Amino acid sequence: MKAVFDIENKQIKISQTIQYQNTTQDALQTIYLNDWSNSYATKKTPLAIRIADEYKNIFHLAKNEDRGFTAIASIKQNNQDLVFQRLKDQIDVIKVELKDPLKPNESYNIKLEYIVQIPSAKFTSYGITDSGNLNLRYWYITPAVYNGEWQYYSNKNLDDLFIPKSDITLEIEHPNSYIITSELDLINKKQLPNKQIVKLQGKNRNNNKLFLNKGSDFKTIQSDHFALVSNISDEGLPILDRVLITEKVTDFILKHFGEYPHKRLLLTEIDNVKDPVYGINFLPKLIKTYPSNFKYELKLLKIALHNYLENTLLVNPRKEQWLLDGIQIYYLMNYVQEYHPDVKFLGNLAKIWGVRSFHIADMKFNDKYTLAAMSAARTNRDQPLTMQKDSLLKFNTNIANKYKAGIGLKYLDDFINEQVLENSITSFILDNKLKQTTTKDFETYLKSKTDKNIDWFFKDYLTTRKQIDFKIKQVSKTEDSITLTIKNKRDNSMPISLYTLNNDSIISKRWIENITKSKTLTIPRNNANKLVLNYEKTVPEINPRDNWKSLKGFFFNNKPLQFRLFKDIQDPYYNQVFFMPTAEFNNIYDGFTLGMRAYNTTVLRKLFKYKIEPSYAFKSKTLTGSASLQRTHYFKKNLFAINYGIAGSYTSYAEDLFVRQIKPSITFFFRKDDDLRSNKRQTLKFRYLDIKRDEDVNNVSPTFSPNYKLLNIRYRNSNDNLINFNKWYVDFQVGEKFSKIAFNYEYRRLFQSNRQLNLRMFTGTFIKNKTDITSDFFSFALDRPTDYLFDLPYLGRSEATGIFSQQYLDVEGGFKSKLETPFANQWISTLNASTTLWKYVLAYGDIGFLKNKFDDPHFVYDSGVRVNLVTDYFEIYFPIYSNLGWEIGQPNYDEKIRFKFTVDPQILLGLFRRRWY
Repeated sequence: MKAVFDIENKQIKISQTIQYQNTTQDALQTIYLNDWSNSYATKKTPLAIRIADEYKNIFHLAKNEDRGFTAIASIKQNNQDLVFQRLKDQIDVIKVELKDPLKPNESYNIKLEYIVQIPSAKFTSYGITDSGNLNLRYWYITPAVYNGEWQYYSNKNLDDLFIPKSDITLEIEHPNSYIITSELDLINKKQLPNKQIVKLQGKNRNNNKLFLNKGSDFKTIQSDHFALVSNISDEGLPILDRVLITEKVTDFILKHFGEYPHKRLLLTEIDNVKDPVYGINFLPKLIKTYPSNFKYELKLLKIALHNYLENTLLVNPRKEQWLLDGIQIYYLMNYVQEYHPDVKFLGNLAKIWGVRSFHIADMKFNDKYTLAAMSAARTNRDQPLTMQKDSLLKFNTNIANKYKAGIGLKYLDDFINEQVLENSITSFILDNKLKQTTTKDFETYLKSKTDKNIDWFFKDYLTTRKQIDFKIKQVSKTEDSITLTIKNKRDNSMPISLYTLNNDSIISKRWIENITKSKTLTIPRNNANKLVLNYEKTVPEINPRDNWKSLKGFFFNNKPLQFRLFKDIQDPYYNQVFFMPTAEFNNIYDGFTLGMRAYNTTVLRKLFKYKIEPSYAFKSKTLTGSASLQRTHYFKKNLFAINYGIAGSYTSYAEDLFVRQIKPSITFFFRKDDDLRSNKRQTLKFRYLDIKRDEDVNNVSPTFSPNYKLLNIRYRNSNDNLINFNKWYVDFQVGEKFSKIAFNYEYRRLFQSNRQLNLRMFTGTFIKNKTDITSDFFSFALDRPTDYLFDLPYLGRSEATGIFSQQYLDVEGGFKSKLETPFANQWISTLNASTTLWKYVLAYGDIGFLKNKFDDPHFVYDSGVRVNLVTDYFEIYFPIYSNLGWEIGQPNYDEKIRFKFTVDPQILLGLFRRRWY
C-alpha cells in the first residue's frame, strides 16, 4: 500500500492492494470491507449517533471540514472495475461484488484507489490535532472477517475493529518536518528535498496505529525480548527508574504470556486516557495519593497487557471483549498482589489522621474492582459479560464489566484451586497466539484442565445478570459438629465458600456447590466459634451482611451499632449510622442553614435508606429539617424498580411562616431490561400529601385554609437524548375541595444545521373546583405557580417583587412575561416554543388560552430572547413583546428579565451521570 500524506489539506491519497485468502469451505461471491475513516462523514452515522447518545455535542456542532470521509475512485480486480456500494445506515462498511466466486482456499487480489479526508482528533482522539499532528487508527480500508458468516460492524468509538491478521507493507510519503511512529518494522527510509518516503512492514498484524508528529514524544526502551515504544506520561521519573519498571513489566508479561511475536509494542497516552487506571486518576496531580513509580508502573502494565492481548489473542472484540478484559484485569490484580500487596485503595490518604479511621481506609488496592462492579449491580445497571460491547452502558464498558470479568476469573481460580486457571490461561494464550479464537474455545480448553464442574461460570456468571447472594439461615451445634443451612437468595447455580473460624483464625475452608434454594450440611467443629461465607471476599457477592453466624450464642449474632462521621463503605459486621455536617441555602426565608445529617447509606447503594437531617436556619432563627425512609426493590424485567417510603420536612415558605409536610409515596420505574442504553423511561407515582402551614395573618380571605391534604398520581414518559428529546406526563390531583388533571408534553430537536427547536405544550382543567374564588392558590399558573405541592426549587416562593420573584421554572403555563391574568381556576392551554438564533441564543414565543370562572377565555402571548448557558440548568430570558406591548421599552425592564438556575448538587451531578448510565 502506498500512502501520500498531504497534511496541509488534511488528506491521504492511497493506492492499495488487498490479497485475501478464503480459509472457509464456502464460496464467496460478495465480500465486505471496513472503511472506518468514512464513519465521520455525516451526522447520521453510527459513530455520530453514539457520540450524541453520550450527550456530547462536539461532533454534531462541528464544521464540515472537521469531519472526515473516504472518497473511493475505484475498486478493481484484474484491471476490471468491481461493483461496490456502502451499506444503508452503515456507510463505513463496503459491499463488493467479485467478478467470480472466491472458492475455498483461493485468494483474490483487488486494487483500490481512494482519498481519506482526515477528521479532527477532538472526536475520538484519532485524527489530526489542532497542532497538526496525526494520530491514526483504522485509517485505511481493511477486509472484514468471514468465519462462516461475515463479521462486520460500524465504528462506534469503541476501538474494536475485528480484522483478519495480515502481512502489511506500507510505503508512506510525508513531509520532512514529521517523524513517523508505528509498531511496524522500518525497512528503509528515503530522504528527498521536501519529503521522506518510508517503507514499513509487519507479518501477522491486526493493528494499524500510525503517528506522524512534528516533534515526537515517543520514547523507546529496549528489553531483551522486545521494545516498548511509549509516550505515556512518566510522572517525572528518572530514566533509570523507567527502565527498571519497564523491565519488570515486560518480564511479568513474558512469564505469563510467552514471547511477543513482534519487535515493538506501542503504548500511547491515548490508550491511557481512554482506559486509565481508575482510582489513581481522580485527584489532582498535586495530591500525591500514590508514589509516582507505582502510578507509572500500573499505567504501563495495564496498557501493555491490553495491547499485547489485543495484538495476539484474536477474538471478536465487539462480541467477546470480556475475555480480553478479564485476562487483563486478572493479571493486573495478580501483579499488585505479588509486588504491591500492602498498597491501599486510598493510597497515602489512608495514613492520614481522621481518614484512617474509616473502613474504606482498610481497603486494599485490588478491592476497588469488586467495589466498582458492585456499584453497577447494586443499582440494577449490571449487564451480562457476553453482551455486545456496543450494547453496554458507558460505565459498564469502561469499568464495571471489565472488573466483573477480572474478579470472575479470580472467583473461578479460587474455586478450581491449585493454580489451574493461571496455568491454563498461559497455555491457552501460547497455543492460540495469532489465531482466531472464541469464548467457546476457552471454555473447552479450561474444562479439559479440571475435573470440577465449572458450567456455572460460563452459563450464569458470563451470560446472565444473575447476582450472587447467600445467607447462613440456621445453625445447630454439638461439641464435635455443626449443622447449618445455607440459603441461595438468588436463582443461580454458582458456588459459595464456607469458612470455619476461631476468632479471626481460619480453621477450614470448603466450597459448597449446587445450592438451588437451600442446602443443609454437617461439618466438623474443630474448635470453631464462627461460621462465615465468603470470608476472603473472593466471590463478588451483592450483599455480604448476612454471611456469618457466631457459635457463641444468640447475643453474639447481633451486629453492634457503629457511628461514623461521613459516608464510608459498608462494614458487614456492624450496623452503621453515618453523620455528616450540612451547610445549605435552600430559600431566602431560612437563609443559610447549618445542621447534621444522620443516615445509613454507604458508598454502595442500599435498598433500605433512612435520613434524619435537623438544621438551624440563621435567617428565620428556627430549627428546621427533614427526614425520610425509603425501600427499593429491583427487578430484572421492564419493571425496573419499585420505591416506596415516607418523607417529612419543616421549613419556611414565607417570611416568619413555616410549613410542615408529610408525603408517603410509591413509585414504579420502568426501563428496557434488554436495552439499558436506551434513554426511554417511564414512572408511575402515587403519593399523598399532608401539608400544614402557619396561617398568614395578612391573608384577609376568611375561607382560605392554610392546611390541606391531597392525592397525587402522575405518569411520566421520557426519552431524553441530545438530538431528539421528548417527555410527557399526565398528572391527576384530588383534594378536599378540588380535583384536576393536566397534560404536559416537551419536545426538543437538534437539527443537522445545528439549529435547535424546543416545543412544550401544557393543558389542564379542573374536574371540580370549590375553592375560594378569591384565591388562586390551587389554580393553574401562567408564569409562576404557587407550588402548593412543594416540589419546585424556589428560592423565594412567596416573593411578588425583587430578584427572587424573577426565578423561572418551565412548568404549567411556562410563560416568561408576567401578564395581567396570571392564573386560571377553570382551564388553561399553552404552547411554548423557541429556536436557535445564534449558538446559545434562541428566540422564544408563547401563546395560549386560559379560562376563569365568570369570565371569557383570554388569549395570551409573549416573546423574547433566551440565552442557554447550560440547557435546563442555567438560562436567562429577556422579554420583548407580549400582551403588555413592547416590554423592552417599558420602565423597570430589569425586573422583567427571568432566569432559571439550579444549585442542587444532585441535579448538577446528573449532567455527569447521564453520560455513564
